[in-house]
Amino acid sequence: MYKQKRGFTLIELLVVIAIIGVLSSVVLASLSSARTKARDAKRLSDMQQMRTALELYHISFSMYPASGGGPCGGWDSPGDGTFTTPLVENDFIPDHLSDPTVNDNCGNYAYYRYNAGSYGCDASKGPFFVLGIRDLETSSRPHSASPGWSCPSRNWQNEFDWVIGGFQ
Repeated sequence: MYKQKRGFTLIELLVVIAIIGVLSSVVLASLSSARTKARDAKRLSDMQQMRTALELYHISFSMYPASGGGPCGGWDSPGDGTFTTPLVENDFIPDHLSDPTVNDNCGNYAYYRYNAGSYGCDASKGPFFVLGIRDLETSSRPHSASPGWSCPSRNWQNEFDWVIGGFQ
């Protein structure tokens, strides 16, 4: 008599393994996209916190924090602590904010306080600051939520994915 074997054939097993492989690659791709969006959301949230902290600092001291000529092409970053230290010390932000992926001092965040009249901006309005994010992962320059900042001879929106500025 013929005895029936139980179990799966090699082809059935290979088909199931292939299906599982395809499904797992789709899930991993979605997860990677979600992580990227979450990092950019944190960056934008950090900028809003810094923007608010800078305005609180301005209200308290009638000026924005000075630039320290940071190691990032002259720009200050939270990693070097130059402009964030007075914000932390005065409890305007809880801690030095930093980019979620960059571990060096420069990061993707940049701050600079310019002298009055720099780049053709109205000198009567006084010094001004520029705060921005470089290299957002999910958008091209400029980000749709970027307020932008420019003077007659320089547009920082061309240098940053998200940027804001303000006169003293």
